[in-house]
Amino acid sequence: MNNMRQAKNYSITINLAERRLALYQDSQVFKSYPVAAGAPDSPTPPGNWTIAEKIVNPGGPYGSRWMGLSIPWGSYGIHGTNMPDSIGTYASHGCVRMFNENVIDLYNLVYIGTPVQIV
Repeated sequence: MNNMRQAKNYSITINLAERRLALYQDSQVFKSYPVAAGAPDSPTPPGNWTIAEKIVNPGGPYGSRWMGLSIPWGSYGIHGTNMPDSIGTYASHGCVRMFNENVIDLYNLVYIGTPVQIV
């Protein structure tokens, strides 16, 4: 784990109603991004999780980066997309989609273990 990144005390809050992801640094919003959240029949699970894995270029519909969450009952993550028109909507199967350029930016800042709150 990179102690320099951990020392920055990052955390993520995903607001499903606003379809926004906020990256906090020391309790202050550092960056904010539009996202797509889970469709009504496959909602994004609210709760307090962590980033459990990080993958560059995961392939398929996951765009340029995948950050898997510690949700125990399924494979949910924050990832890029090959469907950028879906950003700002409720369209996924429970994951949080981001524009590829934004997910690369976020991926480069956070680490495994970063807290993620979904509200």
